[in-house]
Amino acid sequence: MKPTRNFEDLVELVAILRKECPWDRKQTHESIKDNLIEEAYEAIEALDNKDYDEFKKEIGDLLLHVVFHSKMASETETFDIGDVIYTLMEKLIRRHPHVFGDTEVDGEEQVSENWENIKLKEGKKSTLDGLPVHLPALIRAQRMQEKAANVGFDWPAWKLAWEKLDEELQEFRQALENGNQEELSDEFGDVLFSLVNVSRYFDLNAEDSLRQTNSKFEQRFRHIEKRLKEKDKTVKDSTLEEMDQFWEEAKKL
Repeated sequence: MKPTRNFEDLVELVAILRKECPWDRKQTHESIKDNLIEEAYEAIEALDNKDYDEFKKEIGDLLLHVVFHSKMASETETFDIGDVIYTLMEKLIRRHPHVFGDTEVDGEEQVSENWENIKLKEGKKSTLDGLPVHLPALIRAQRMQEKAANVGFDWPAWKLAWEKLDEELQEFRQALENGNQEELSDEFGDVLFSLVNVSRYFDLNAEDSLRQTNSKFEQRFRHIEKRLKEKDKTVKDSTLEEMDQFWEEAKKL
């Protein structure tokens, strides 16, 4: 078999692997569920690095998981890839009445508001339904706030959100003085949640921003380790002042 650009050939290839490869034949939905998460993060990493050749490969791996899970489901007559495609298309058509129906909208905000209202009509009990509990906390916080904002539950201006952040910071300081660890953790969570709320008003993605800062910290700390190694030293036997000197050096790179 040779690679092609046809989706049907990919489906056939996965079916062959499922039948003839001992590893592929052994897998279940549960055995590869963590791999699906891993592939999603690898795709995000490639996108953040603007490595579009790698990004192409990683979203290909995600597509493989879609086809593979569909093939396994078809073996128990649960659903097949055709059902997946039909369900997706039906949902997209239903949730875009301004494109495929007579609904008129005035900008993307109204599109988002209609989207949430349509989901509630579909049987969702809450606007917040559908957000996985295991999403990274920053992503989940931002998505919850966005969903709530889509139905009108939001500060009318960023300055009010900033005032709320100030209030939460004051409560966090009070918790520090009280010395209650449980209260401290609760108030710190409120500070983070409020900070995410502020970020939305400036079209900032909290998860992306923190990921960028993590990367920046890692690059600078590795520079410290490298410079110390040149002096036959490690971070354990150097001073804070010495490390800070190399940190400032790294900032200029």
